[in-house]
Amino acid sequence: MARRAIIIGAGPAGLTAALEFLRKTDVKPIVLEASGEIGGISRTIRYKGNRMDIGGHRFFSKSDRVMQWWMELMPPVLGEDGSPTGVQISYHGKQREVSVPAHLSEEPPLRGLGPLKAEDGDVSDDEVVEQEDVETVVVAPAPESDDLVMLVRPRKSRIYYLRKFFDYPIKLTGNTINNLGPIRMVKIGYSYVMSRVSPIKKEKSLEDFLINRFGRELYLTFFKSYTEKVWGTPCDKISAEWGAQRIKGLSLTTAVKHFMKKTFARKPKGAASSDVAQKGTDTSLIERFLYPKFGPGQLWEHVAEKVVAMGGEIHMGWKVDAIEVDGGRVTAVEAVNDGGERQRFYGDYFISTMPMRELVQALRTEIPANVLEVSEGLQYRDFITVGVLANKLDVTEPEGGLIKDTWIYIQEPDVLLGRLQIFNNWSPYMVADPTKVWIGLEYFCYDTDALWAMADEDLKKFAAQELEKIGILKTVEVLDAHVVRVPKTYPAYFGTYNRFEELRKFTDSFDNLFLVGRNGMHKYNNQDHSMLTAMAVVDGIAAGHVDKASIWGINTEQEYHEEKAKKD
Repeated sequence: MARRAIIIGAGPAGLTAALEFLRKTDVKPIVLEASGEIGGISRTIRYKGNRMDIGGHRFFSKSDRVMQWWMELMPPVLGEDGSPTGVQISYHGKQREVSVPAHLSEEPPLRGLGPLKAEDGDVSDDEVVEQEDVETVVVAPAPESDDLVMLVRPRKSRIYYLRKFFDYPIKLTGNTINNLGPIRMVKIGYSYVMSRVSPIKKEKSLEDFLINRFGRELYLTFFKSYTEKVWGTPCDKISAEWGAQRIKGLSLTTAVKHFMKKTFARKPKGAASSDVAQKGTDTSLIERFLYPKFGPGQLWEHVAEKVVAMGGEIHMGWKVDAIEVDGGRVTAVEAVNDGGERQRFYGDYFISTMPMRELVQALRTEIPANVLEVSEGLQYRDFITVGVLANKLDVTEPEGGLIKDTWIYIQEPDVLLGRLQIFNNWSPYMVADPTKVWIGLEYFCYDTDALWAMADEDLKKFAAQELEKIGILKTVEVLDAHVVRVPKTYPAYFGTYNRFEELRKFTDSFDNLFLVGRNGMHKYNNQDHSMLTAMAVVDGIAAGHVDKASIWGINTEQEYHEEKAKKD
């Protein structure tokens, strides 16, 4: 009888595991998805011909393996003449050159996974960003259809604060200096010098982490209010590990270096400004990323189709609420659908992307009191996005056209709005009528908040009024709106998280249970990190041994900071 893997959740991690099983093993994947939608938080919402991306998903990774995986499924679109042109994209100072079309050869199973923890001799925070651009050729086959393609999109994100636009990430530019004014700039410079002269020696919180890298004044200006808006918790109550995972290597020193380099560096003779690569130029100013033609959910729907076509199973609308255990192994799960029907699924391997708190609640075995306490104390931040269709925005490019941002971080403390997406700029195919503006207003809250409970119609009006209040849009220009609520979008690094190791040790004790993905590991992973955790599990099963510690190490930078502190 063929071996079976029961996979809980049809998001990026779950579907990656399913396809990898079919490609590399004789294990049959059976995916159980509680909702009726494919893709998890990477799904695409459809509304009257328009599409919404929940939170925004840029398809770029430092992992060649992930890039290759995406490219095989949805190659970058060809040039206008259909020629197999090469395209170079960059993101966060890293570059990937994509050549299409080309034959896709098999790659080593662990290619691109990279070191799972820092080794001796790793470079400092500042040097991480300043290193030379990394160029890796990733090849892709010809697309299966004109629609199953990735678009190469320009990346532009800014901060909106004091009713003005600032670069994101913050850069020391003339625009930044003019917007902040001389007095605030002097305060920022002085407080940063003080943070370098007398740093907080033991970083216990996110506040400590940010002050050490940016100084107290810049922290108070750009980081504190927005971060607390996102998490609903004071920065001094959030673990420093959040910064280690999400900010990685940025500091004011880095910004100054970039400013000096850009201002005084000589241009190579004969350098053409139209060169796609723009060698010698600060890549953060010319970044590109890949994006599915019809939004992120298009890729995951395509993956799901392949899984089923290759012999896997995907059961939609089945919520796992019981996990049966015999000794140190999981033997089966029980799931229930909306009609109250129950079904038991037996398997040899069990891969979970469900929130860890729900996982522990579902385990049909004795749970140690300390483990239960940690599990029940885990916290999550919920998310609301309001899609707004409008005739035009009040803010424009200098020439008067639609602003080119994909994301705008709203730092204004007098509104609840956290981020703003302009879906037209992610892909023109996200908008049914290209003469209109289709935007997404993002709110961070708890499911116990009044905002979460607000009626949809009231929430639509509230969102439009907030945009008018800060000068982004006039409510009379609004044509339509749509509300989407997404529970447990962000696993939080507070609550009982400081005791997370107790919970992890318990779940790791089940030999054939593997936790992957963002909620599955209660880890603020990006899409590519979630995929890598799933790939690593399948690789291990194929090889006969899964190193769970290595899986937990994916996208973990804190060990490096701790090791560096010891050396200092």
